[in-house]
Formats: sequence, C-alpha cells, structure tokens
Amino acid sequence: MHLRLRAVAAISLGLMAGLAQAALPAIGSFFGNPNFSAAKLSPNGRFLAVRISNNNERDGLAVVDLASSSVSGVARFSDTDIGHFQWVNNRRLAFDTVDNQVAPGDRRYAPGLYAANRDGSDLRQLAERAWYARDTSQTNIKSRILPANTYMLEQEGAQDSDSIYVVRANWNEVRNETRSFDLQKLNTVTGAVGTLNRPGEVQHWVLDQRGLPRAALTREEDKLTVQYLDPDKDSWRPLVTFPAYANAPGNFMPLGFGAEGQMYVSSQGRSDKRSLYVFNLAKGALEKDAMIGLADYDFSGELVYRNNRLAGVELLSDARAMVWLDPAMAAVQKAVDALLPDTANLVTPPLRPEAAWVLVTSYSDKQPTTYLVYNTETKALSRIGSRNPAIDPAQMAQLDLHRFKARDGLTVPAWLTLPKGGGKQLPMVVLVHGGPFVRGGEWRWNAEAQFLASRGYAVLEPEFRGSSGFGARHAMRGWKQWGLAMQDDVADATKWAIAQGYADPKRICIAGASYGGYATLMGLLKTPELYRCGVSWAGVSDLTLMATEGNSAISDQSDTYRQYGIPERVGDPVKDAAQFAATSPLKQAARIHQPILLAHGSADKRVPIQHSKDFYNAIKPTNPNVELVIYDDEGHGWSLPKNRVDFWGRVEVFLDRHIGPTAK
Repeated sequence: MHLRLRAVAAISLGLMAGLAQAALPAIGSFFGNPNFSAAKLSPNGRFLAVRISNNNERDGLAVVDLASSSVSGVARFSDTDIGHFQWVNNRRLAFDTVDNQVAPGDRRYAPGLYAANRDGSDLRQLAERAWYARDTSQTNIKSRILPANTYMLEQEGAQDSDSIYVVRANWNEVRNETRSFDLQKLNTVTGAVGTLNRPGEVQHWVLDQRGLPRAALTREEDKLTVQYLDPDKDSWRPLVTFPAYANAPGNFMPLGFGAEGQMYVSSQGRSDKRSLYVFNLAKGALEKDAMIGLADYDFSGELVYRNNRLAGVELLSDARAMVWLDPAMAAVQKAVDALLPDTANLVTPPLRPEAAWVLVTSYSDKQPTTYLVYNTETKALSRIGSRNPAIDPAQMAQLDLHRFKARDGLTVPAWLTLPKGGGKQLPMVVLVHGGPFVRGGEWRWNAEAQFLASRGYAVLEPEFRGSSGFGARHAMRGWKQWGLAMQDDVADATKWAIAQGYADPKRICIAGASYGGYATLMGLLKTPELYRCGVSWAGVSDLTLMATEGNSAISDQSDTYRQYGIPERVGDPVKDAAQFAATSPLKQAARIHQPILLAHGSADKRVPIQHSKDFYNAIKPTNPNVELVIYDDEGHGWSLPKNRVDFWGRVEVFLDRHIGPTAK
C-alpha cells in the first residue's frame, strides 16, 4: 500500500527525478507554482481528490481510490487550470477554474463552474466562464448554464445528494464591486437551481452541521447584522448589529452549528481576546464561559465535523494545532504526532466515515506543506504529495516568535528567521507585512523569508500595533497610526534585533509589499540611520490618493470601506489632511537618499500603479539610486512564477550590493 501510493505521488511530481542538489536552493524552488496543491477526502473517506500538475500540463483534478491505490482523472483543460473543488457526494465533484499562466490584468474569463463524476464521466458545465453572452443557438434557459457571476460557496454542503450551494454576486450599478450575494441550491446533474430568500444585503452565508443554510451576515451602510434562519418558522430574525469597522465588544461572527442546535461563534466577549463561544439562541446571548480561549492570541480557526457533530477545532496560536472534542480523533492525533514529531499535523476526518482513512496536512517552519493519509486500523501513514518538492528541509532556516517592548511599553510580537546555523551580527532584512490590519505570520514555511535566509540574511517580521490576532487593544492602538506609532514599532523591532546581537547595525534593509511597501518608504524617511536600503513592491506612497481615489487611479476598495473604514482606521482625508501630508512618502520624497528598489504590477487594483510611478518621478531628481520595475498585467503581487523569480532575483542582487558580502 505504501509503495503504490508513493508511486502515484512520484508520477504526479515527476520533476523530483534527477533533481541535482545545489549549493544554494534555486530561486524557482521557492517561487514556482506548486505541483501538488490541494487534497480532500470524500464524505465516506474511501477516495481522495487531489489537484496536481504534471510537468508542463495544466493543473488537473484526479481521484485516488485509497483501497486499491488506483488513480482516475476527473478533469484537465488545455487552456486553463483547475481552481477550487469540493465533493458533491461520494461519486461526484464540483470545481471551478483559474488561469495560472496569465497575469490578472490579462485574464478575460470568470472561474466558471463544472461538475463530474470521480471517474471523469458525466462532465457538465454549470456556470459560464465568459462574461459576455454566448454566440450559440442554444439558450441559457435550455442549457441551464448559470451566468458568470456564479461562484462556489466556500463551505461544503451536506454531500449527500447531487446538489450543492453556490452564490451569485450582485453588482453595484455605479462601481464594479459586489453589493451582496444570493444563495442558490444547484443540482449538479440536471442544472436545476433554486434561490433562497435573502434577509438583506448578505455578505456571508453560514451552513449548519447538516449543510443547510442557517445564518447570514448582512450589511447596511457601516453596520453589520448577524441574521438567523429559524428552522421552526422558516424565517429570518436578526441576532446582533454592530459597526463594521469600529470595535464593539460583545459582537460575534457565526462559525457553525452543533447537533443540538448550538451556534458556535467567535467573539471578544468580556475579554481583550476573541474566543470560541456558544451563542444561546433561546436566550439571545453568549454563554458566560468560552469554549476555547487563548491567553495571547485571538481565536482563529475552523470547525471540524464528523458524523454531523462537532468533532474538533483547528486553531491558530503561534502555530496551527488541532483541539479534539471526539476522544477517538484525539487518539488518532496522538498517533499521527508520534509518527511526525517535528511538524504541525492537521488531521481531517471524512464527514461520514465508512473507511479508516484520515487526511493529514503536515508542515513546519522548514518543511513546506505535505499531504499524507493515515489508516486508523493498520496505523500506516502514506505520503501523497508536497507543494514544494524541490525544497530540502535540511537546507531551511529556523523560525521563532519573540516579544519585545516598544518605546511606550507595548509588548509587540516579532518573527525572527535566522540562516541555517544561526549566527550573530548578520545582515538583516526587516520584512513588514501588508494589510495592515491583519496578522502577518505564523509558524510555517514561508517562501520569502526562507529565500532571504538561504542567502545569508536574518529576517525580522514585526507584528506591529494594528496587526490583528493579538487582541483588541493591540489592534486598535494602530488605528490612525500610519507612519506614526505603527512605524515606531517597526523601528523598535529593528533596534531590539540590534541590541540582541542578531543584526549588524550597518547592514539592515527594510522591505515589504502593499502597506509593507509604505512602511519601507516611511522607514527610510523617518529613521534613515537604521536602514541602508529599501525594497517596496505594490506599495502605497500617498495616503490622500488611497483615501479619495483620483480619477487616474481606480482602486478595487469598496465605497463602503472608503466612506467608513478609512476614516475610522486610517484617518479622514479632510480633517486629517495635515497628518496625511506628514505621513505620505510622496510628499517628502526628496528627503530619502538610500537606494530603493520599487516594483509594481500595471494592473494592480488594490494599490494602483500611480503610487509607485508618482513616487519614482518625485524622488528620481534627488536620488539616482532608485529603480522602478513594472510587471505588465500583474495585480497586487506576482501571480506568475516567471515574475516572482525575476523579482526575487533582482532583490538578491540589490541586497548583495548594499548589505551583502559585496557591499562596501
């Protein structure tokens, strides 16, 4: 059994054969597209669906019969790749597409939607890929093909019929943005579809443990409301309303339901940290005590069901881990961890098991994600495939989470990656995460940090105030602090690394994308004594432009976020005009004299390319050591491997010139 499964993996990941061991891992091994990118068990646990790429072929969908190790191809297209997929039932799968060979600005098609049996038979197109009307004599009514604004639901349904739930986006008539989503039940064999009654402008739907619609999140202006579909009355009722962008203790987000009618929610409750609670539907209130809470982290996780009951929770602290309520699954987890002692091992059981298989997703700071299956009867663990098979964990660096005190006493987490073997007085890259109101990192393999570490650099990634995941106080202390206290945290993290002896104070570069690109430019401006150089890609340079959207810079930020979110969290472009000017790198570009590598995608809709072009034009007359690289049709980041390899190759040369071995 082990040999046959490994043979399957070897066939699908053939590029491993004959791979030469290089002194330094090649750039492409970090930034190429994954060869084995997803795996999901069938509801009965007898089959494993996998998304794979063979050599130069498009990503395809295949199914492994775990009992016989036989492999069946489900679908592979010549002009596009398989995107998301899910099991409809034990016989059938649904999937959409994504073109991984063109950049976002050159994409002309929607994801579409298809379904096929696990042996590839009875393939049916369910939703259009083309945004325009089809030139055919067969009407959409006759063919039952849904329009292109139909998408797969993120959650999987009951998986006990031929139907799934899909969402249909409703567009804002003025701007190209989604206003709400309809929920539709779609028969993947006949194409028949029915639309659920929508309780308002729904932003998010939640299915219960049986795969039926039970909750929805609606938005009206700057308010969000959790709506509940009462199964006894078949009608919606609101449970709680709270501001979309301001902090409101006591609010909650629905995550799922239990067999006895419990609603599981994420809420701050009466604490600084969000926890997992039960919301009592009869009383209309949270239960007093949290089900799961962490001292240093907000609750973030996924509910795991087995036999229509909550079996456990996958949660994130510094790393991801499983917390099991089901004693049998807790025993399985213990056995898997004993076989894989040096990795985080996320165990996923089938929804309604009829076989002994569970899926194991395993990784560490040094090992990219690897998929395995474990047989609970034979105790055999079999490797199926890896996302980055060319990466040798023995060559990778160690990642650790530290905490330091900022200048005002706030405790700030920071991730530190040291080159293999460690060291002191190292050249260092301060890598600032984007967002910025998101969590930056976790304990797992990270291509960017590991690439830099493989070239001899220490990598410091601070979770500056404003970052989410570390409590409300930590997050809110970053509001309206772009270029101010948020930037001070990045500088204080750098000084901490110097004081600890990790970084050579004369060889530090600051880098980042999006907000990280903004923080890079502000770091060079505000604390020039700390940083010898900067790398900013897809970076913000003008806060007023970001907040108001000039005619020549069309952003994909929603009107709602621009009207309510930016004034609450960044600042008001009118009332805070002086602060915006003082904290916009564009306005003070002439004061920056360090070398800078700028990069931007021409089709970036989140941070339009005007930010980098305007900054480059403003700084070039006074700073000749600035380079701007534009990647045609790329969006907010690099989607194509050739562009990722090109960009990080440029970064390698840039860093080597200014803080590396050849630097003066």
